[in-house]
Amino acid sequence: MSDLGELDHPGTPGGVGAWDERSREWLAQHPGKPTATEPTEPTEPTEPTEPRATATPRRAAADPVKALMHRHRDLCARAVDPLEIAAGLEAHGITDRTAARFRHRDVFSLAEEMHARATHTDEPPIPTPPPPAPRAHAAWILLTLLPGAVCTATVTGLHLTQGQPRLAVAAAGALALTLSTRAALSRGPLSRTTTPTPAPLTPHLCTYWLLAYALLGNGLLTTADAPHPAWLLTTAPLLALTWSCAPAAWTAHLLTTHARRRLHTSRGLEDFAAAVRPVLLAAVALYLGALTALLALSATALAEPAPYAQTIPLGALLLLSRLLTTHGSRHAPAIALTAAAATEATALATTFASRLPACAFLDTPVQTLVDAAGPSAVPALACTAAALPLLWHATHTLTHASSHTPREPQC
Repeated sequence: MSDLGELDHPGTPGGVGAWDERSREWLAQHPGKPTATEPTEPTEPTEPTEPRATATPRRAAADPVKALMHRHRDLCARAVDPLEIAAGLEAHGITDRTAARFRHRDVFSLAEEMHARATHTDEPPIPTPPPPAPRAHAAWILLTLLPGAVCTATVTGLHLTQGQPRLAVAAAGALALTLSTRAALSRGPLSRTTTPTPAPLTPHLCTYWLLAYALLGNGLLTTADAPHPAWLLTTAPLLALTWSCAPAAWTAHLLTTHARRRLHTSRGLEDFAAAVRPVLLAAVALYLGALTALLALSATALAEPAPYAQTIPLGALLLLSRLLTTHGSRHAPAIALTAAAATEATALATTFASRLPACAFLDTPVQTLVDAAGPSAVPALACTAAALPLLWHATHTLTHASSHTPREPQC
């Protein structure tokens, strides 16, 4: 009986048979004792689990530059030199900080690697000549002279007519001047060089307002307090601005020609910007000099005073807005034009609102400025405050290589 009792005592299994409940109880009472390996019940065969890391081999890291080249494959295929690739990457928002993620110090270094990979074939690449610089054509040259000719005819008609015929001449001249100006801006260097997209209406309306204020604004401010105000026309600034479409086109042509040439001779984006920035400033200075001469001639021919302080900032604002718009930057010109037009409109609104009862205080700022510097001080201040930030923005935007290259179609 004792032997049978010993057999019934739970203990460590000595064979490979299945563990029973008594064996598990003994294991719970003696956790520190070594036990034989617990055999598994007959189940479906399983794969060994020890080399889990080698069961799924690790994937090699992808080449980020190769992925970038695939995304911009059209740009790499047609690029003549690395600077064109750098300009295209810059146009897509890739900066030096982004290039650092590709283990390059700047965008041009990244573009050099992309250009080297794109042209690395068994056969030597065929040298592609750079595209020819834009040439001056008689079509856009004549179109830039059209607004000045139409404005001259309109001003002549206004001086020769009175009453209702004068209103008819003014209406017809305004329509003809609008159409001729749009025709002049649709061809040549002042037309859009990037992919055409629907243009917002606000910048156009603000431009028309600024030109209308140059014609009527000073007279309205002067006669606002008169019992029977008369709309005095100041035609010299408008005549000079319309004739200045021709020098504006020529200076834009000079800037574009120089920038296209530097695209194939510069060795980096910084080199390109350093070469284009003085040309941009020289183009603006040439235009303002031509506008000053045209204003002096117009004022002499019409026997009117020459409001240089009003016309020169307005001309600079219109030129910079057009240059930025033609090279793909529309947001900053729209803000600048809107701010200048809103300032002039506010000045007129407060001046006329001060004639209402108990509202005489509204025109105090404007009247103080007019008494100190004349009615031309209002548009001069408004256009100067808008043109100076726009000039700073243009020196940073128009010196990018991406501003002078055609846009790459999206993949």
